[in-house]
Order: sequence, then C-alpha cells, then structure tokens
Amino acid sequence: MGSLTVARIKALTEPGRYVDGDGLMLRVATGGSKQWILRVRIAGERRNMGLGSLKVLTLAEARAKAVELRREIARGVDPIAEKKKVVDPVPTFRDAATRVHADHKAAWKNGKHQAQWLSTLENYVFPMLGDRPVDKIEGPIIRDVLAPIWLSKPETARRVRQRIGAVLDWSYVNGYRKSEAPMRSLSKGLPRQPRKDGHFAAMPYAVVPAFIARLRERVSVGRLALEALILTAARSGEIRGVTWAEVDLEGGMWSVPAERMKMGRVHHVPLAPGAIEAFRRAEPLRVPCTNLVYPGQSLKKPISDMTLLKVMRDFELPYTVHGFRSAFRDWVAEETSYPSEVAEAALAHAIPNKVEAAYRRTDFLEKRRALMRDWAAFCLGVVDQPSG
Repeated sequence: MGSLTVARIKALTEPGRYVDGDGLMLRVATGGSKQWILRVRIAGERRNMGLGSLKVLTLAEARAKAVELRREIARGVDPIAEKKKVVDPVPTFRDAATRVHADHKAAWKNGKHQAQWLSTLENYVFPMLGDRPVDKIEGPIIRDVLAPIWLSKPETARRVRQRIGAVLDWSYVNGYRKSEAPMRSLSKGLPRQPRKDGHFAAMPYAVVPAFIARLRERVSVGRLALEALILTAARSGEIRGVTWAEVDLEGGMWSVPAERMKMGRVHHVPLAPGAIEAFRRAEPLRVPCTNLVYPGQSLKKPISDMTLLKVMRDFELPYTVHGFRSAFRDWVAEETSYPSEVAEAALAHAIPNKVEAAYRRTDFLEKRRALMRDWAAFCLGVVDQPSG
C-alpha cells in the first residue's frame, strides 16, 4: 500500500513532490496542477517519467501504470525511448536525406552542387535504400549500392559514399541510429579504384594566346565569358555570376562578393586593360531585366557551366574550363619572378599554413595588379616584358 490516499491528494495545495512509493510520486505545481511522475533506473541511469495529469489518471490507475512500466524495464525495454519513437519515428533514408539537404543547402554557394547533392542520391541510392529506415542501414547494403558504379563511375561513387555517410551521421546525431555511418570499413568490401592524379586537363599556357585569337573570331555570350575568365584567372562560377554592379571598369576592379567565393571572403580582382576591354565588349548584351554580365537563355539566370564547356568542345579541345587557372599558375611559375604567394592570392586560394593564414594581413593587391596586367598582355599577344 502506498503512502498517498485519495483524500490526502485532494487536500494537497503546497507545491512540491509527494511520494507514494516504489518511485511513484505526485508533483504539485505552483498553479495547483498535479502531475504523476515515476522515478526508475534504466540501464543503470536514474530517469524520471511523466505518467500524466491527476485529471487523467486516478491514484489507482497511476499505481497500475507504474507497475506495468517497471515490468517492461525489467524485461529490458526502455519505455522512454519507445515513447520517443512514437512521437518522432525513425525516418526512411529518403526522408532523412531530404531533411539533411534542406538543412545544409543554404550554406552551399554553388547552386549546381545544391541540385546535384540530392539528384545523385535519387539516381543511385533511393532505389535500394530510399524506403529503408536509417537505423536498419549497415555496411553490406551500402556496399551493394556502391558496387555497380564503383569502378565505372569512380568520382560519382565517391560522392555518393560521402553523401550516404552524411545522412547516416545526421541520423546518429539526431538519435535515429545507435552508431555513426559504417563508412570506414567499406573500402575492404570494394575493389581498389584506379589512381588518378586529380588535376584538371589544362591548356598549355603557350597555346592560350592563339586560343583567345580564335575565340574572338566571332561573338557569343559563352566566348565573351570564357575570355574574361581566362584574363582574370577566375573560377567558372565567379565569372558566370558576375554582375555589372560588381565591376568598376573605370577603376579597373572587379569585387566578387563573399557569398559567391569558395572561401567565403570578398575577392578583389584587378582588371588589366585587356580584361576591361573584354568586359566592355559584353556591354551590348545588357538588358533591362537583369544585372548579369553574361545572362543565360533565361535572362535572369547566368549562363551555365555547360555553355563554357561547349565552347571548348566546339574547338574539339581536350581541356577543361577550370584548367585555365592551372595554365595561369604554370605561366607565373615558369615565365615570371612573381612570388608564389602573389599567384595564390590571385587565384583566391586558401593559405594551407594555418599560422601563416592567421598573421597575413595583405592580399598583395598592388602586386596582383601588375601580375594580372602582365598575364593579360601575354594572353593577348602584347609584346612586353613581365614586371615580376
């Protein structure tokens, strides 16, 4: 028999906890409400479980419910965890992936990456894992998902593996799995992928002037954008998204906002006379409905990566658009005496040494101005000696 009685419970008005026995107690709140609580030990840990209001459970019903819960715990059941599953059920891999994508896409500056992140899962993962709860996904079935593309599409397969891991790790952090993603052991169940040097196919810098001359044989949005990309050593996404508000042609400066930069910092690009002239030749493309320098077919959206790549394919060249940055870097190293850190700053690369990065306060703007002037002069066949 417990310590509480129906009569005593009715008389209780002072806030506090009143013990009935075997962990069952009644909590009286300041406002007068009364709530049943059961104190138990689950896996050696003391836990308090709310059973419900006195208005819902009588003393006899609360005691009966307490006995039932203690029996479940004795059988190894965690009633609190089971209740959470009902309130917040374990999601399927498809649902979890959609939530991860929604949580993180705002932080991804590359719109192409935003779209591809989910589309790769839709194409390669959802058919096998989409409807499976995330707490039922282990190494063997992940290996089965990756195996068909592991050798035939190695880069895609690695991205898919990373994204599966991200979804399962998110599930673990949010309490839907008992362990993190079992990704480390996957390599033992998959064949070794062929080694690649990872470099983008770059046009030799000595060929760049002749290529630009061919670019200028006719005018198109893609050709104008590609020329500006080469002369500024910019990334594809930076040049494709450039707006007239970012470009000061009179002052010879292009300021790329932080949200469009890979490193998340504003990048000031000195514009050589040749680069300024390249931007001016795009001015006839300006339309009232957009501020983009290089609008796509949908005028309010920039040209796509494929537009620039198509220019390269039209010339039947085996080089990538990104490879022009490598050509620029090779030219600096082999044809000039500009310091390496000036070239790296021109490319907006991160400083690998964290200590050096913490103390460096300059972006070498004036030295980069001279560097970009020399690069443009080289690309456009202007006879001049490098300043560096």
